[in-house]
Amino acid sequence: MNPSILFIIIAFAHNIRAYKAHKGTIPAISKPVEIFVTITERKGQMKLDWKTCAKVGVSAFLLYLCITYWPQFTGLLSAATPLLLGCALAYVLNILMSFYERHYFTHSVSPAIRKSRRPVCMLAAFITLAAGLILILNLVLPELFSCVNLLLRQIPPAANSLANWLGTMDAVPEDLLASLRNVDWASKLEQIISFLTTGVGNIIGTAVSAVSSVFSGLVTAFFALIFSIYLLLGKERLGSQFNRIIKRYMSTGLCSNVHHVLSVLNECFHKYIVGQCTEALILGGLCTLGMLILQLPYATMTGAVIAFTALIPVAGAYIGAGVGAFMILTVSPIKAIIFLIFIVILQQLEGNLIYPRVVGSSMGLPGIWALAAVTVGGGVMGIPGMLLCVPLAAAVYKLLREDVNRIPNKEEALI
Repeated sequence: MNPSILFIIIAFAHNIRAYKAHKGTIPAISKPVEIFVTITERKGQMKLDWKTCAKVGVSAFLLYLCITYWPQFTGLLSAATPLLLGCALAYVLNILMSFYERHYFTHSVSPAIRKSRRPVCMLAAFITLAAGLILILNLVLPELFSCVNLLLRQIPPAANSLANWLGTMDAVPEDLLASLRNVDWASKLEQIISFLTTGVGNIIGTAVSAVSSVFSGLVTAFFALIFSIYLLLGKERLGSQFNRIIKRYMSTGLCSNVHHVLSVLNECFHKYIVGQCTEALILGGLCTLGMLILQLPYATMTGAVIAFTALIPVAGAYIGAGVGAFMILTVSPIKAIIFLIFIVILQQLEGNLIYPRVVGSSMGLPGIWALAAVTVGGGVMGIPGMLLCVPLAAAVYKLLREDVNRIPNKEEALI
């Protein structure tokens, strides 16, 4: 959604709430003309104080700033990328760190143990995350390279077989078949690979650009890592400072609402990360074990890919299954079909028996809205958008459900 449109909706709802708090309820009249007449008839009774006018003016001014300086705002977000990545990394690591802190000599009263609890548990969280990433890369990359090499070796004979099949079917002219049979597919593949590796421009310029991109990515990752460490070490102090600020500049009711919204967001993101990671490990392990029993190729790589894509609800496992089926297809089409049948059975078994007992309904988001969140998030931000929009949609769904199911007071009831 366009940010300016979203801001207009928020400002309109805020002003309506301010009017209701000042004047009472707004009559539920269907026709705009009748609304105008009703407001005109009450014109003598309406009294707008300076606070309501100030809220309208500030809302209009913020809307103007949002529309006018939106490109500069996006540039500011781009500059703050290391900080945002550091916040995301700290949130994920905090889940692991909190788990280790709950089991790190909890009954000990030694001062040394208490002082070392936070650094040791934070280091263990970093090691756990790094070990998981290294394990996934070691499982995926070697077999991926071997699959690509096998695919490149199979393209020339497959092209010749296709040309011979077309000749038997009399589907194309004879001169075109002759030209297809005379093509040296191996040399063509070498030319394509050389073009992709060297590019169309200057080799030195391409190399400099690649080195610059890698260096920039390393610097961003380094600053994100340092920022995440500072956040984890001082999370209690930062939380206390945030509470003091909002209590100082917000009313009690608004402060309570902010805490509730943040609590719902934290609950949804926490349950999403823990629940989906648990499901991913179970599904990836069962997939690898089943493929080894069925003697299907690329078992460990396919299991790792399916475990990673299973982090995306609803469609993630099927995306990984498509990638795995394509890899197995390079070896044997029959085994690829067997793999697809196995994945369908495994997905039904895992979704109906294992997942409800191990993870449960952690998100509380209906499947149709989860699919919509995956689709919209993937279209806006790709894979990060898919991973981010699902818990965000779950939080919005929970807040709306709470507000809709709340019994209105007599003053809030529509006439």
